[in-house]
Amino acid sequence: MGGTELTAIVVLAAAFILDLLIGDPRWIPHPVIGMGKAIKSTEAWIRRSFRPDNLKKAGILLPVFLVGGSFVITWAVLKLLAWIHPWLGWVVEAVLIATTIAVKGLKDAGLEIYRHLQKGDLPAARTSLSMIVGRETSHLDEPEIVRGTVETVAENIVDAVISPLLYALIGGAPLAMAYRAANTLDSMVGYKNEKYKDLGWASARFDDLANWIPARLTGLLLTLSAWILQLDYRSALRMIQRDAKKHPSPNSGFPESAVAGALGIQLGGTNVYHGVASFRALMGDASRPMEAHDILLTGRLLLTVSVLFVVLAILEIWGAGGALWT
Repeated sequence: MGGTELTAIVVLAAAFILDLLIGDPRWIPHPVIGMGKAIKSTEAWIRRSFRPDNLKKAGILLPVFLVGGSFVITWAVLKLLAWIHPWLGWVVEAVLIATTIAVKGLKDAGLEIYRHLQKGDLPAARTSLSMIVGRETSHLDEPEIVRGTVETVAENIVDAVISPLLYALIGGAPLAMAYRAANTLDSMVGYKNEKYKDLGWASARFDDLANWIPARLTGLLLTLSAWILQLDYRSALRMIQRDAKKHPSPNSGFPESAVAGALGIQLGGTNVYHGVASFRALMGDASRPMEAHDILLTGRLLLTVSVLFVVLAILEIWGAGGALWT
């Protein structure tokens, strides 16, 4: 194995292990906070500079400036650090990639809700769930709390794990950070409400495009992970084929249907957002009632998928003689 392959493998593996060990400590400034401030500032500038009837065209500037800017700034910083000393560049690149993934954060969020349910503390479970979902949680019973948790963890396997790792494999920290900027944009302005239907449309479509391949890859990896964990991998694949495209998102249906099939449960149903009920397409077959243990099983799928992707990425780097970004 040459130096190029070894460096790329160490950087990617170190980023993954760093996230597993410490996640995103609150005392360390996170790049997403800076991205959020930049998005707000750019939005304010666009609204000042363009007439309301031009906001749809101006909305293209958000992904151009924020996604492109995140890539260029990260690339320039890493080049400067590598010029000072190669090891400095490698260490910072691993740290930056680690900030784009959230395996530990997802796993811990699910475990917190599971522990509350095990104690029979529904109010605490609802409060913890409200921290990771947009739906109203104050009225939810235990099966609905489980459904919300499983859906959120499953959906975020794409956004918080596979997508950033895939882009890191292709383009290192600059491309991973660009992806995180796109995802942050979508979460802040990618809504179809009156305020953002024009300004945010380009950001929402860009995020859909960025997650298109990772979502489908995640569905396949979840099927393989279900086989490894001795869950129902055949049903996982069948539900992807049957139900994935029912989801209103072009991407979220793939991980959600795969998890539903693997666990033998049914996801989807009626959610309430700001007092308005919204029906989400059903994923999977309700072969049994949902229970708190399904949160643990989803967490195991999350970890297995994550490790599986990193192993495959390392094999790809080794076989290709280096990552694409090196």
